[in-house]
Amino acid sequence: MKHPISILIADDHAVVRRGLRSILQIEKDFRVVGEASNGIEAVEMTMRLKPQVVIMDLIMPEKSGSEATAEILAGLPDTRILLLTTFGTADDVAKALGAGAVGALMKTSDESEIIASIRTVAAGGRAVSDEIRNLIAERPPPPELTPRQLEILNSMSRGYSNAEIAEAFGIKEFSVREHITNIMTKLDASNRAEAVATALRKSLLKF
Repeated sequence: MKHPISILIADDHAVVRRGLRSILQIEKDFRVVGEASNGIEAVEMTMRLKPQVVIMDLIMPEKSGSEATAEILAGLPDTRILLLTTFGTADDVAKALGAGAVGALMKTSDESEIIASIRTVAAGGRAVSDEIRNLIAERPPPPELTPRQLEILNSMSRGYSNAEIAEAFGIKEFSVREHITNIMTKLDASNRAEAVATALRKSLLKF
């Protein structure tokens, strides 16, 4: 028998946490292992409890959802983080996805969509609602990237290291570094996470 999907709920509103728990605990393949009320608690509890999926509010006190996401994935890269938010700018959402979150939904989403999205991300997939896609879409034309740069950018969004990217495409690691430098220049980004976030906003990456 498969083990249930372990889930941590991180939201600063108790009523939201209780509502999510009541929805999720009905599902036989789900197990809610904890609730965090702010970003710092979300990081600490995830490190301690090691849930498969973290349902992360985007706007929280102490530490934002995007900051908590980055910190969690730096220590536990296999954790699947699903954003759940009522509001937020395109930058907020894209930053969290750029940091490694694998899904994003509005809190107004149907219960069935939330449940299905949890199962999707736990199985290794991605789940981004149409509302979120529209939020992070930008109208200005994106910069032109070569097919290889787009492939490398996609690998960066999945958290691959330079060495892993080099092995995947059969190229030297210094070539990967050159490609990434050129990507960041074209996207006016100062680091990898910012490059991925910008690419999401400009619809260069598809979730």
